[in-house]
Amino acid sequence: MKILVAEDEPMLLKTIELKLKKEGYEVIATTDGREAISGIKENDPDLVITDIMMPYASGLEIVSLIKQPANRKIPVIILSAMEQEKVVMEAFELGADDYITKPFSLNELAIRVKRLLTQYRTIQG
Repeated sequence: MKILVAEDEPMLLKTIELKLKKEGYEVIATTDGREAISGIKENDPDLVITDIMMPYASGLEIVSLIKQPANRKIPVIILSAMEQEKVVMEAFELGADDYITKPFSLNELAIRVKRLLTQYRTIQG
C-alpha cells in the first residue's frame, strides 16, 4: 500500500514517514503542494495525508484535486495545527475523510490510516 504524505515541516515529515514504513507501508514524502500534486499523479497512492498550510498549493487544493473526478477513490487525512471550524468544515465539504489536529499521536495516525484503508478496500470490493 502506497501512502503519499505532504508536510512542509521536515522533522514531522520524516517522523511520519518512519512510522508508516515501520507499519509496512510504502511512503512517498513530499514537502509542498506542488510536489504532492505531481506525486499523486505519478504514483497513484492508496491514501494521502496532507497538511493544510503548505507552499505552492494548500492541503484543501490537494483534497479538491483528488476528490474532483468521481472515479478517484483515494482516502485523504488532513493534518493541521489550525483548529478553525470553518477550515475543518471546508476540508470535509471538499471530500476529506479524516482530520487530525497537530500535535497528534503517531499511533493514532497509524490506526486511522489502517481504518480508512480497510473501509476503502471494503467499498471497492
